[in-house]
Amino acid sequence: MERQRRRMFWPFAAPALITYTVIFLVPIGYAAWTSLYKWDGMGTKQWRGLKNYRLLFEDPFFRSSMTNTLEILFIGGACTFVISFALTLVLREMWGRLFARSVIFFPCLVNAMVFGVLAGFLFSPDGPVNRILHGLGMSTPPKWLSTDNLFPMIVGTLVWTATGYYTAIIMAAVDQIPSYLYEAAELDGANAFQRFRHITLPLAWDVISVCAVLWTVSSVKIFELILVFGGDSSGQAPPAQSWNTAMYVYEEAFPPQSTPALGMATAASIVSLIMVGLITLVLRRLMRRDAIQF
Repeated sequence: MERQRRRMFWPFAAPALITYTVIFLVPIGYAAWTSLYKWDGMGTKQWRGLKNYRLLFEDPFFRSSMTNTLEILFIGGACTFVISFALTLVLREMWGRLFARSVIFFPCLVNAMVFGVLAGFLFSPDGPVNRILHGLGMSTPPKWLSTDNLFPMIVGTLVWTATGYYTAIIMAAVDQIPSYLYEAAELDGANAFQRFRHITLPLAWDVISVCAVLWTVSSVKIFELILVFGGDSSGQAPPAQSWNTAMYVYEEAFPPQSTPALGMATAASIVSLIMVGLITLVLRRLMRRDAIQF
C-alpha cells in the first residue's frame, strides 16, 4: 500500500515541482551566481566573489533602504494589524457589516500607482488638504511631500490600502467561530475587548499567523508606490531617503544616468530574499500554537 502511494505521489506532484523549479529556483540560483560578478548586462562578466556583498553593506543608500524596509515591515505591520483588530472588534457586532467590509476592502482593488497620483494631488502645496488647513487658520501647513515627510506618507498609504485586505481575511475566520461562545462570554459579563482577547484572537490565531507571513512577504516587494510618490515625469528617481530594498535593486539595475550594476542589484535582491526568509521562519516559530477545537 505504501509503495502504491509513492507511485501515485510523483505523477501528481511532478508537474508542480518542475514548474516551481523552473520559475522560482532556477532564477534564484542564477541571481545568486550573477551577484558574484561585476556586470552591466551586456559586456563580459568580471568575477568579484563576495566583494559585491561587502560593497553593498558599505553603501549608505543600501543601509538606509534596509532600515526603511524593516520600518515598513514592523511599524507599518503593527499599525495595520492593530487597526484590523479594532475593525474586527467593531464589525463583528455591527449591523450591515458585510457592506462595511466591502467598503473597507475597496482600496485593495485599486492599483497602488493610483494612490500615489492621488496623494500628489491631495497633498501638493496648493492641494485640497492644504486649502482646508488654510481655511482653518493654519498659515504654514506641513510640506507633506517634502523629502523628510515622504517616507511616513508612503507608510501611511500602505497601512490604509492594506488594512481592508487583512481585515477581510481575519473577519472570514471570525465568521467561522460559533456564536454561542460569544453569547456565553457575554452572559458571564465579558466586555467586547475581553471577548476579542479570549475568543476571537485564540480561535483565529492560525489565520492571523498566515496574515503576518503575507505581510512580511508583501512589504519587501513594495515598489511602484515609492516610485510614483517620490519620482517625477522626467524619470527622476525618488529621494534615496524613501527607498526600500526593492527600489534600491531597481535603481542599481536600471540607473537613468549611469551604467547598470546587475551584480550589485542581484546581491541586494539575494540579501532581501534571505532577510524575508529568516523573518518568516522566526514568525512561524513564534506564532506556532496547538490547534484549538471548537
